[in-house]
Amino acid sequence: MSVKSDRKLMKQLQRGNNQSLVAYLFLLPWLIGLVLFTVGPFLVTFYLSFNIVDEGGLGYVLTNVGFENYVKALLENIAFRENLISFVLVEITYVPAIVIFSFILAILLNRKIKFRSGFRTIFFLPVIVLSSTVMEQLMSAGGTRLSDFRDNIIFKTTMQYSIQFSRALLSLFDNFTMVLWFTGIPIILFINGLQKINSQLYEAAKIDGATTWQTLWKITVPIIKPTALIVAIFTIVQIGMYNINPLYYQIRDSIYNPAGGLGIASAFSWIYTIVVLIFVAAALLLLNSRDKSKEIKLTSIQRRAFEQLKARRDATLEEVTDVE
Repeated sequence: MSVKSDRKLMKQLQRGNNQSLVAYLFLLPWLIGLVLFTVGPFLVTFYLSFNIVDEGGLGYVLTNVGFENYVKALLENIAFRENLISFVLVEITYVPAIVIFSFILAILLNRKIKFRSGFRTIFFLPVIVLSSTVMEQLMSAGGTRLSDFRDNIIFKTTMQYSIQFSRALLSLFDNFTMVLWFTGIPIILFINGLQKINSQLYEAAKIDGATTWQTLWKITVPIIKPTALIVAIFTIVQIGMYNINPLYYQIRDSIYNPAGGLGIASAFSWIYTIVVLIFVAAALLLLNSRDKSKEIKLTSIQRRAFEQLKARRDATLEEVTDVE
């Protein structure tokens, strides 16, 4: 028995090592691109954020100024500070809305309804046409706006407490079409997560007399939380790449500004990166589901039944190994 178990263990280790090697070979082109085009520029930008970059006759001239660029960005540059606050409010309002609506739509599209594939295609089509150029044209033409909600009592009430939050909420409702457009990929991720839930859990809940609402909160939501975390992180990063993010264009335009140049633009980008990482950390804290292990005391009958099941499973594995 010991020789067979050793052989089985060696075969499993050999298979695992071969699979790991193949996986790393497939990842190698992506890893090289990550180091050359992401990690490298990331570190260069961090270095430039502590310097004033001037164009000289033989290239760029760097003058180390410490944290002066960060101080200018946060204390002296009023436009950057206002855009940063606007970006934070956009993240706070848009990300929960996109996650919630994509989850609701995924539940509806996961049911057995007529033309289900057609509806899924319709919700995914904006992802294909949602380029920056198309988005600029649609926003300038008012194609993403709904009715004016300024006279609504909700906005009049929130305006008395926080003007910035009221404007962000108004922007969310004005561009609600964009919220639905951003739900394309999250819907697919949620549908994938919903389809992996064991249907026997729902059948057992129905037998126990659970309602649909109880099943949603006790089974679906806890199991789908890891998918919701991926959707939240994806949405946080995605919002920063479109026109609703006011910092994107300011960072891009500041690169060619003679007053600051690459140094101040690098400081802008690093402050923006830190803010995005803070939102990602908040999503991890809110949606990360940790496995909580509980000690369960079994009776003698239950313990004997588990031992019999374990013995049968081990015997089955040994038979399979002998056949191989």
